[in-house]
Amino acid sequence: MKKELRKKAILRGLFGIPTGISIGYLITIVLSLIWGQGYYSPCVPELAKHLGNEILAVLLQTALCALLGITFGAASVLWEIEHWGIAKQTGIYFLVISTAMLPTAYALYWMEHSLKGFLCYLGIFVLIFLVIWISQYMMAWQSIRKINQKLK
Repeated sequence: MKKELRKKAILRGLFGIPTGISIGYLITIVLSLIWGQGYYSPCVPELAKHLGNEILAVLLQTALCALLGITFGAASVLWEIEHWGIAKQTGIYFLVISTAMLPTAYALYWMEHSLKGFLCYLGIFVLIFLVIWISQYMMAWQSIRKINQKLK
């Protein structure tokens, strides 16, 4: 069983590379639509300034988005460890993805480099996590309810 989960984690992690890069790219488009005043910004200007040029900033952003994709993809197998309870699955999954997401967001200047900026980003991250988790939980609960009704 462990070998099977490890294989799934590797495959999902590999699939996560283009997914993470694509999501990162889509985020730059959305942010440019909101704040770009008609111009496309491939990365946060502070990141380009910090690294000395835009291409290095975009390369770093692409690599870190790929790593995020790997992390999120591979971590998804945690939901398939049946002998763990939902609380343990949720806690460990949240710990894994936040350990990847928060340093990445800081490094890419997706958050203000201050305690206030970190706490605001963390709050938004937790809120998004909870919304997704609750919606997934409710969908699973509905599916189980339908199956139980059919069994009766």
